[in-house]
Amino acid sequence: MDLPDIPTTDLFEITSFEEFTTIHNRILSAPNFREVDLSAGNKAYSNGMILYAKFLKEREEPSTWIFQGNPKYYDVVGAVNDLDQITWAVNQYPKQIKEGDEAYIWLSGTGGGIIATGTVLNDPETREPLDDPYRRSDQLNNESYLAVDIKIEKKLTDEIIERTLLLADERTKKMEILGYAGATNFRVKREANKVIKNIIAGKYEHIPATDSSVEKVKEEKRYWIYAPGEGSRFWKEFYAKGIMGIGWEELGDLKPYATKNSMKEKMKQVYGDEFSYKNAGHATWQFANEMKMGDVVFVKKGLSKIIGRGIVATDYFYDSSRGEYNNIRKVKWTHEGEWDHEGQIVLKTLTDITPYTDYHKKLERMFDEVSGNNNATDEEVEILYSEYTEKDFLSDVYISEEKYRTLKNLLIRKKNIILLGAPGVGKTYAAERLAYSMMGKKDKSRVQVVQFHQSYSYEDFIMGYRPSENGFSIVKGPFYEFCKKAEPDDRPYFFIIDEINRGNLSKIFGELLMLIENDKRGKELRLLYEDEQFSVPENVFIIGMMNTADRSLAMIDYALRRRFAFFEFEPAFESLGFKEYQNEVGNEKFDSLIQTVIAMNIEIADDAALGSGFRIGHSYFSSLTEIDEHWLKEVVEYELIPLITEYWFDEPSQISLWSKKLRGAIQ
Repeated sequence: MDLPDIPTTDLFEITSFEEFTTIHNRILSAPNFREVDLSAGNKAYSNGMILYAKFLKEREEPSTWIFQGNPKYYDVVGAVNDLDQITWAVNQYPKQIKEGDEAYIWLSGTGGGIIATGTVLNDPETREPLDDPYRRSDQLNNESYLAVDIKIEKKLTDEIIERTLLLADERTKKMEILGYAGATNFRVKREANKVIKNIIAGKYEHIPATDSSVEKVKEEKRYWIYAPGEGSRFWKEFYAKGIMGIGWEELGDLKPYATKNSMKEKMKQVYGDEFSYKNAGHATWQFANEMKMGDVVFVKKGLSKIIGRGIVATDYFYDSSRGEYNNIRKVKWTHEGEWDHEGQIVLKTLTDITPYTDYHKKLERMFDEVSGNNNATDEEVEILYSEYTEKDFLSDVYISEEKYRTLKNLLIRKKNIILLGAPGVGKTYAAERLAYSMMGKKDKSRVQVVQFHQSYSYEDFIMGYRPSENGFSIVKGPFYEFCKKAEPDDRPYFFIIDEINRGNLSKIFGELLMLIENDKRGKELRLLYEDEQFSVPENVFIIGMMNTADRSLAMIDYALRRRFAFFEFEPAFESLGFKEYQNEVGNEKFDSLIQTVIAMNIEIADDAALGSGFRIGHSYFSSLTEIDEHWLKEVVEYELIPLITEYWFDEPSQISLWSKKLRGAIQ
């Protein structure tokens, strides 16, 4: 392009965000920029400038880092107490750390945490090892190493900000140093940094953390079996006051405990360490953290009686005014009485029976019969799900806005779609988020996921006879139940089928093969096992996933193919989203490995025996943990090389060639 007022043709020479923004706008307004940009393929120039502008903006803003020391190898506390300036090794983010950045000094190990604050005095630079009186191991820095100097601003060795406190706060629990501690330095995000500053300033307000296992729990209603004390001795009091409670009073308030293990350790201290407290710790954790408003509680007495039912009405709270059983939730009790339980009830104080669908449905039917109510969900509490927009989808899934809208429109028009692609392109991940984006919220109650396999049948999917205590009875399958759940609702529902081409689809869908067609929605047909007219509601959308690299699978027959739209997901290494992620990783060996895989994918696509459906996807390289040399080696040795060994099982020369290239990329 002919742009005479641009000071340089090498835009990387411009290091000011403001100056670059001016030039960026000038380039974008050039008459032939769009033509040049498109000719580069995938808008490489415009995407590159967006990333560079983001990099410059972040670079000009002070960043915050934690520098970690292991007391086994280095007297961290002694050095902080004695020195006003300290030198620290840097083994990650060398390009991001800069003079003027904020710094925290971290003492690793049990009882460790932040012991000082400071300021980075220089960009990372190579240092030679010197005699250091605080060094406790000869293994530490025997060769030249990358380092920064840190000016100590505030010493906190007498008032450590302990890691347990940070783990117990929702805003700091996912700090890099808490999730992966195998490095000398870690990034601190703004929200976490604000919390740490408030702790230091004495303005801290605790927001309890939820355990990562809790985040995986479905947000819809759950079912519990509960014992109100030994021999149900608190039942009449709890029923009258509209509460439920559990013991373990010596633990105090359960909310400050960051993990199940911390509860179990406290129990060992208080009650003696001869027991593991596995079940007790699990029960107290679930009562305080996993039970939710709207959950259903069945009250038991002994091993053979059910004496009540209720709906959880509040979050957990600690009632210090009670002498015992002071861990409390309020409950709207719906039933009181005595009902025989078929078989023995579980022994534990609190048991989540949600996974046992037939069991909790049988219990619900028992109360329906007593009250004459045919609908046990009248008391359901409306759950507020977090918002999820198109913007969120494009942030989570490496796909262009144009492709997303095509995908969405195909599903709306056809109602059935199959996402196909190579291993690791994120089909399953994208399917759930596509559903959320079309609903506008992360409503997991309107999404169901199943996985097909070679033995999956109509009886598993729709309905069929199953052995029972009295012979055989008809059991409804997940698709039947899901359609019935969606039928009275106007909102969209999404049924997701993983590995859809692993099953015999005509056999699995049976007479419903016709009813899933877009123009047949709402039309009724008699079911095979029951004299019932059944239809697939118009608001049910089916999303299937299909791995194009699975040699063992037969292709979908034409009758079923006509009922689905097919959308291919490709490896997204060149997408703007992945490039931003790559930039955040900031690891040269990671970048080298990605370039090697891109080149290998070209080879795979050109191979007549393989083709584009066998390319390696970007999900192999998307990690929630820190990416270091150990992580890179594991991916190469235990994921990529075994995969290409399968691909080129009859071409050992190709296996040898690309194995060397993959290993060489991370050397």
